[in-house]
Amino acid sequence: MSVKGEIKEGAGFVKEEMNEHGKSPESQRKAQEGRDLRNEGRVEDGKAPKTTKPGTGHPEK
Repeated sequence: MSVKGEIKEGAGFVKEEMNEHGKSPESQRKAQEGRDLRNEGRVEDGKAPKTTKPGTGHPEK
């Protein structure tokens, strides 16, 4: 696992969580940016990207 990948995944998680409940297009765009950053970090660390809808509680595969 790389430190850079872990940082990207953590930062993406925070950005996604801060914006995912917003109704404005700006909030939804920022939440998607967070998801993309989170998945980029996961791929760098050799993990599969999350594909389920956020907040559904699905376990990782």
